[in-house]
Amino acid sequence: MKPRAILIDLFGDHLRYHGGEAKLQVLSELLLDFGVGESTARVVLSRMRRDGWFVTRREGRETVYALTEHSWQVFDEGRERIFERTLDPWDGSWRMVIYAVPEAARAERERIRRTLAWHGFGPLASATWVSPHDRLDEVEAALADSSATRLDLLTCRSRGRAADVEMAGRCWDMDGLGRDYEKLVSRYEQLPATADLARLPGDQALRLRIELVAEYRGFPFRDPDLPPELLPEGWLGSRAHELFVAAHDALREPAEAHVREVLERSR
Repeated sequence: MKPRAILIDLFGDHLRYHGGEAKLQVLSELLLDFGVGESTARVVLSRMRRDGWFVTRREGRETVYALTEHSWQVFDEGRERIFERTLDPWDGSWRMVIYAVPEAARAERERIRRTLAWHGFGPLASATWVSPHDRLDEVEAALADSSATRLDLLTCRSRGRAADVEMAGRCWDMDGLGRDYEKLVSRYEQLPATADLARLPGDQALRLRIELVAEYRGFPFRDPDLPPELLPEGWLGSRAHELFVAAHDALREPAEAHVREVLERSR
């Protein structure tokens, strides 16, 4: 794992629940658990501050790194996508976004695509994205500041279930995602029992917990959470999520105790 990703997961899984801020001394000590030295920690934190993840202030001779408002929003949205995978029954309707961007605005076009993918939409055509979920309001709000973009937001239905399945196959690589889920489930099934995970030393529990999040967190952003009617036979997405949450929860107490201990030593 890269130091930047470790810091994001440390804040997202632990430090956000301690005020969303920590001294450089604390962050350096926690990163040492992952083999990241202090000089590297300073460089990465400085870059993340410039990128808008943190603001800093001084407390005596110590620098404190605190999450920005944007970072809080990213963590809230990310946690919802990763951990809250329960879906309402599908109403059979597709939500469609058609966008028009000036040819020269390549960066804006990429931002729109990233935003749509973040909200679970898939590309049916080059500028036409669809989702079985009712998230048009979220997309509209996320792209409200784009004055150069025209958005058409539609709710529509296909001519039948066979067409729905065919559309889903065009919008998302469900076969490739399914193979990756198989590998993930195989790895999770080899983890120790949850009772054994809960007894791990704190530093080991923290490392494993962050590793689990780093490994799993990409899946919810690749997986459109299709309703059962559109999923391939033998789909393992739900099984992977259950195993991930069980291991993540089992590691919480020893990992959190270790983080609290490091925080206390800096006070």
